[in-house]
Amino acid sequence: MIDLRIDEKARKKNIQRCKEKGIILPTYEQMRDPSKIPQSVKDELKDIGLWDVHSRNLFRVNWHNEPKEQGGTFGDVNYVEIPRSITGTKARIVGLVGKWFPTGAHKVGAALSCLLPELVTGRFDPTTKKAVWPSTGNYCRGGAYISRLMSCPSVAILPAGMSKERFEWLKTMAEEVIATPGCESNVKEIFDTCTDIEKNRPECVIFNQFDQLPNHLWHYNVTGPAMAEVFKKIARPGDHMGGVVLSSGSAGTMGAGSYIRDHFNGAKVAVAEALQCPTILENGFGDHRIEGIGDKHIPWIHNLRDTDMAVGIDDELPIRLIRLFNEPAGHKLLAENGVSADDIAKLNLMGISGVGNLLGAIKFAKYYEMDETDVVFTMFTDSMAMYGSRITEMNAERGAYDQRQADRDYDRLMGQSVDHVLEMSQVDKRRVHQLKYFLWIEQLGKDVTELRAQWDDHRNYWGGLRAQAADLDVMINEFNAEVVR
Repeated sequence: MIDLRIDEKARKKNIQRCKEKGIILPTYEQMRDPSKIPQSVKDELKDIGLWDVHSRNLFRVNWHNEPKEQGGTFGDVNYVEIPRSITGTKARIVGLVGKWFPTGAHKVGAALSCLLPELVTGRFDPTTKKAVWPSTGNYCRGGAYISRLMSCPSVAILPAGMSKERFEWLKTMAEEVIATPGCESNVKEIFDTCTDIEKNRPECVIFNQFDQLPNHLWHYNVTGPAMAEVFKKIARPGDHMGGVVLSSGSAGTMGAGSYIRDHFNGAKVAVAEALQCPTILENGFGDHRIEGIGDKHIPWIHNLRDTDMAVGIDDELPIRLIRLFNEPAGHKLLAENGVSADDIAKLNLMGISGVGNLLGAIKFAKYYEMDETDVVFTMFTDSMAMYGSRITEMNAERGAYDQRQADRDYDRLMGQSVDHVLEMSQVDKRRVHQLKYFLWIEQLGKDVTELRAQWDDHRNYWGGLRAQAADLDVMINEFNAEVVR
């Protein structure tokens, strides 16, 4: 459960600061359904850019943003259905699109959700504390941005091997950027940095996405309903919700899978990871190039009871496919194979991890032998706007992308097999859950009683957490009422 005990003196101080800065906070209900956002806020947003540093952009932390860079309000959920001429599956594969969030990735939702309870209870004071955002990519970007909207100093931590675009933008947003050794697999080095900060910098408060329960809460209450809304919109008579495939990362997004599992009978949830670092598949380790899905551990907030499958993705294929999907030779090849110009134009909405998620969804649909009546959902966390430098690097390393290479890559895409897929038994789920012990209990000092409760008392543990969204909305509304009074 999220600690909702109030420090009344600090809460009043936060209210006064928000009053001075003109900050009002969105509720979970408004993030789920922007029709509930006040008209006055919508009117203001018409003059505000999607990435502008303006506190009203807190209300753009949802899946319904109008897909435009400047002055958009709200509409349908942003999604893309990938045609069968690309997936090679009978089942329909649909991805929610993260590009149309501020910062170009949906991780701002998790960041906002982690900071909201601390502000409205008064446990975090932005006048004396710094918010520290450790991640393998987009979460620290989202945290730095949300902190800036709330006039709160921030520290962003991410691996040195992440894309140049991430670092360049972060330097404009966070007060401090720390690059830890390694790539997305080197999460332990991030945690070590956080431990050092906690010991030596009392002004810093760590918002670790891998153990922050509000991360799960946001995706269960906002992302899951967005998937359900899209399914209702596109489903034909007789269609079924086949399930959801999501990368491990911090496991926050897996909360959306739990929502779908709870609301659609028979829907399954799969977790994808890089084959080069098969932590769930094989208790394995290694380095990989699917940016943003840090691993070599099991996140504290991963509800393994709701995870039906693990899928390994060879990191070479997403790297190849971002070229197929974004280079002229690739576009020509796809058009020759029946992909429409409109569908080709949307392929840049998938970044590297989005392509990895697409491959996981393909394996999932093929493994379960899904047919034309099944719909599989996944996540296109960010877009190629974050990875232009990777295309440049590959052109330098491998030469210009030509028709011959496009043919090879398309053949590999069409030939996706169901190898490196584990349908998880109860024993498998419990085995992976118990891997949390070695990092979170032995090294980071969490309570083993809570670890047991996540498994043994899972309905109360996870159900009680999810119910707190309503409690938080009451607290947010009361907080806002005092801000505008």
